Amino acid sequence: MNPTADALFAPFAIKQLQLANRIVMAPMTRSFSPGGVPGPDVAAYYRHRAEGGVGLIVTEGTYIAHPSSGFDPRVPHLYGDEALAGWREVVRQVHDAGGKIFPQLWHVGMAYDPPTGLRSLGPSGLKKPGESKGDPMSQADIDAVIEAYGVAASNAKQAGFDGLEIHAAHGYLIDQFFWDGTNQRTDRYGGDLVSRTRFGVEVVNEVRRRVGPDFPLALRFSQWKLQNYDAKLARTPPELGAFLQPLCDAGVDLFHCSTRRFWDPEFPGSNLNLAGWTKKLTGKPTVTVGSVTLNEDMTKSFSTNETATIVGIDELLERLGRGEFDLVAIGRSLIVNPSLPRQVRNGALNDLRPFNRSVLSQLV
Repeated sequence: MNPTADALFAPFAIKQLQLANRIVMAPMTRSFSPGGVPGPDVAAYYRHRAEGGVGLIVTEGTYIAHPSSGFDPRVPHLYGDEALAGWREVVRQVHDAGGKIFPQLWHVGMAYDPPTGLRSLGPSGLKKPGESKGDPMSQADIDAVIEAYGVAASNAKQAGFDGLEIHAAHGYLIDQFFWDGTNQRTDRYGGDLVSRTRFGVEVVNEVRRRVGPDFPLALRFSQWKLQNYDAKLARTPPELGAFLQPLCDAGVDLFHCSTRRFWDPEFPGSNLNLAGWTKKLTGKPTVTVGSVTLNEDMTKSFSTNETATIVGIDELLERLGRGEFDLVAIGRSLIVNPSLPRQVRNGALNDLRPFNRSVLSQLV
């Protein structure tokens, strides 16, 4: 084994779940599940990464059983007999290959689909062209979405998953409640940053109630939004700590801290990134993510056809070795290199394939 990579291949435990190493496959939307049903190709895709040595796989976002959770007819569902049968096969294949796997529970929040005219729910409503304002979610809407998260969590546990992740990042529904740019409510779900965590806290509470105390529960959050890469939920470490504490109290075991570049400091005066600050402030284990092994961030890779080339991981290993974070999520490099963990362990980082948009038609 490459001796410099020891920290990356140390085992790790989340509650009663034992992971063989610190490498996580990041969730990446694929839209390869027609009708919301993951088929044999989806099972093979995840199995290949488990065979390649990934310690934990987090699936692409899966729609919860709510009518406006999302519009893409090829994003997988986490409800319905056929979809759940497909996920059971995915889980079986990953377990047979020695891996562990979480689904990611997803509701896109307020969005408008011009071809169909469909509009999904958001905290403060979404205007369609020609409208003066949108309709905010009612208490009945909120209750229905929270129930749908709970049902999805129960389904995940019954399908055999090893834990689950709630998607609360990137400007989707839960994050829309977190962010003052999209949450203008004046009731108990609005207000200051801590008050705006209420919806997310209630989702976590319901999920925890459904799966019990021992089932690992991760939450992915971000400062940046798809609508605004410079957005900040918290502008100082004390604000971040105040934001995270209600989520900790509700039952989050692991924070997946989404950044575009893992090496970027989160606040002035410290080199700690978002995962580093989150662990320092909460004491909870964290996952770092963002351009690991690559020299270009995700947004540039997908908006152009420029190639993101392979770079070293010395800084990543140093930070992991210092305990700044506990797990490392890798996305694009695992698309093109299913055996990336094994290659890194064998010191063959230079043999990894670079990433560009053209490989997306070759996903296996």
